[in-house]
Amino acid sequence: MLSVREVTTAYQGLIAISSVSIEVEKGEIVCVAGANGAGKSTLLKSIAGAERPRVGSISFDGSRIDGLAQHLVTARGIAYVPENRRLFPRLSVRDNLRLGSYLYRSQGDREGPLDLVFKLFPRLSERLEQRAETLSGGEQQMLAIGRALMTRPRLLMLDEPSQGIMPKLVDEIFAAVKRIRDAGMTVLIVEQRMTECLEIADRAYILRTGRVLMAGPAAEIRTNPDVRKAYLGL
Repeated sequence: MLSVREVTTAYQGLIAISSVSIEVEKGEIVCVAGANGAGKSTLLKSIAGAERPRVGSISFDGSRIDGLAQHLVTARGIAYVPENRRLFPRLSVRDNLRLGSYLYRSQGDREGPLDLVFKLFPRLSERLEQRAETLSGGEQQMLAIGRALMTRPRLLMLDEPSQGIMPKLVDEIFAAVKRIRDAGMTVLIVEQRMTECLEIADRAYILRTGRVLMAGPAAEIRTNPDVRKAYLGL
């Protein structure tokens, strides 16, 4: 489904990821974990079209997408929820969600994905007329994910979805990620909260200083003694 081959990308003039290769297969959750500055966000930005790789290739469903503008990547079926969420703060929850369905503005079922969004995040259905800026951090993250789902993606990419969220809502977000996968979507998620990420993932990659340090089934990486000591504090 998604193939990243030997990608090197610079961010603000510095090499952020170097010769990174990952594979994401249809119907799985893949976790990319690592410490701050490991290159996780740059990897997602490279796939989404927000950053252009210097070398390497990125393919989705067999077609090259590296070099495409971000809106064209979205149109191919890849939705990207950035670390800062990029909501429209003064717009209502309803209008933020409708903006996610912009690609389908001429279709009668433009709001079809709302059923899934409200099943995943019932809070949003209760706050449709509230401005996004009035929501809690966790609710804003739910809205950002919901807006991405309105694009009807086949691949959903989440950048640090637990950041700035109360612990009790973090569990809700990760539970929703599993339900999104169960609904037929593929998920690529980057996280510092490695324990939670590895618990829901099928496979995982560990990045360190812009390179892939380790890759394999998430269950094996979670029990690896080096990972437990260096990253999980166990």
